[in-house]
Amino acid sequence: MSATARSVRVAVVQAAPVILDAEATVAKACDLIGEAGAGGARLIALPEVFVSLYPSSRWAHACARFSAAATELHARMWGAAVDVPGPLTQRLGAAARRAGAWVAIGVSERDPARPGTLWNTLVWLSPDGKVAHRHRKLMPTLHERVFWGQGRGDDLDPIPSDIGRLGGLICWENFMPAARRRLHEGGVDFYVAPTADDRDIWTAAMRTYAFEAGAFVLSPVQYLRRDHFPDDFPFPSELAECPDELLVGNSVIVDPWGAVIAGPVAGREEILYADCDTGAILAARRVFDVAGHYEARFTDR
Repeated sequence: MSATARSVRVAVVQAAPVILDAEATVAKACDLIGEAGAGGARLIALPEVFVSLYPSSRWAHACARFSAAATELHARMWGAAVDVPGPLTQRLGAAARRAGAWVAIGVSERDPARPGTLWNTLVWLSPDGKVAHRHRKLMPTLHERVFWGQGRGDDLDPIPSDIGRLGGLICWENFMPAARRRLHEGGVDFYVAPTADDRDIWTAAMRTYAFEAGAFVLSPVQYLRRDHFPDDFPFPSELAECPDELLVGNSVIVDPWGAVIAGPVAGREEILYADCDTGAILAARRVFDVAGHYEARFTDR
């Protein structure tokens, strides 16, 4: 980030995927990217595993066993996953190029050369339409380990861009201090934190981490209802026990002082916008620079 202050418009997309349909979900994502770009956004963040299913603990516990339904779901998740790079990221990249924006989107990633493991991945697309970076979630949370493998941790450093240094962590790996430290040391200016956590405590954490990093934090959450699921979903009885709204949203944008500047919004799909004064990044770090003058130096006794 240049020391010269300027305003950067950012957008956080709160929306539902077309569950287990990667083609349709990417088409929806491209439309949303286009809408946010038309709204002036230079950075657009979409939710965790937007393409194209988040395995909620409300029903996913049924997958932690050997069963035909669990095998079927894994096969359908594999079919609805994303090659990085691949045809679907090319379409997303084309949308980013048309919007003239950086795009961060959560996907369930597969390796086409070796069928098997899936990863919960945050993909970064540049305004020239290319995959600029990807980050695989370090530690899937609890039941998520049935669905996704562990990331290697070699993809945590922020990436440079024309609007500042961009980085992020996925859902509860944001609670891992060592992972956040990598972002701090890299001087992240815009910190993307897609999640499936729609609780108030998540908003409180985003405010804390924005102040901790001296960065703008963008946290997109899916809005997901039970009727978004297809009729042939493999776990109908478990799904029937879920509330009408599985994820209410509560997406937010927070400034480097920890103030919420957009959201939280709940109960609907919506794009949140904020105009970010990059001068606030330098001003906040003058007071508290966690990887600079406030960095603790410990020695062994």
